Amino acid sequence: MGKVKFEEVPTKWLASSSTWADMGIALGRNPPEGVWNRGFYYTQQYYDEIPGVSVDENEMVELGNAGSTEVFHEIGADLHVMDPISIVNRSKSFERPDIERVKKNVAPFFGNFIDSYDHSWHDYRYYTLYEAFGKLAEVFQQQHRYEAFAKLHEEVQQTIEANLPSKGERPSVAIMLPVGDKPEKFWPHTIDKGTNSKQWRDLKVYDALAQAGIQDYYATGGSTQIDYETLLEIDPEVIMMRTYEDYSAKKFQNTVVEFMKNHPVGSKLQAVNNGQVFRGGPFYQGPIVNLVLTERAANQLYPDAFSGVQLYDPQRVSDIVHGRF
Repeated sequence: MGKVKFEEVPTKWLASSSTWADMGIALGRNPPEGVWNRGFYYTQQYYDEIPGVSVDENEMVELGNAGSTEVFHEIGADLHVMDPISIVNRSKSFERPDIERVKKNVAPFFGNFIDSYDHSWHDYRYYTLYEAFGKLAEVFQQQHRYEAFAKLHEEVQQTIEANLPSKGERPSVAIMLPVGDKPEKFWPHTIDKGTNSKQWRDLKVYDALAQAGIQDYYATGGSTQIDYETLLEIDPEVIMMRTYEDYSAKKFQNTVVEFMKNHPVGSKLQAVNNGQVFRGGPFYQGPIVNLVLTERAANQLYPDAFSGVQLYDPQRVSDIVHGRF
């Protein structure tokens, strides 16, 4: 991230994704004025689990569609919580001189693309979710809130360890990004060290795609796709589908899973036959969203082991966000 100095604590800010936006909310800050891609901002449905925490993503400016840096000047934020190298490499509208102008004339950038380890352009240090969270806490001078979350996170990890089945009872999982209600092909997501895979690492599942030699979608620039025939050769015990977070669990089962059940090849998958196809959560997650997703995944993957087990207390999360600790 480099060194960034501030004369005072930033109040008006922008975020690259809900990963960083969620960190800011966890630290008791107001929501960011804008995020890079609002279409990937699914945070509110997870905040519904936390008393007294809510965000209206419709009030956020979508920065990625602006086409120029003018929107940064119009908003006039005190801080841009985003990785400028990521912006340059993932957007066709922004180049390094654009970033430098915003940095000079508006406000500094502070961030790192920590969500995935599979981008070739990311040849600098990565941070774990809580390392990055701690850095942002320093900027917002909210170390006490960070420490409270870190303690809660440590307790969650201990609860997971205490209830995890033995290695031989942990499933092989395929995490994929399909398209539409009737998917015929899938972009694979392997479990890496990025924040997007945190719940799968913490729950110690086996990565069915990586073990079969399938490369991650991002590692190949989006060119890797797998079909049902390839998936059947791997035949994972559990399938997690991303991009369906705007679907209820019931709608997902009645559309996507129902299509797979009637597909000539998909219907042969053990995950389909055993009722082990689930929504896989969003790609971006900060500390609050990760708690919700981890508990959801624990109950999906290990229903017997985690039945009746509460990984975290939603009221405690709310209390930290609101400074009651």
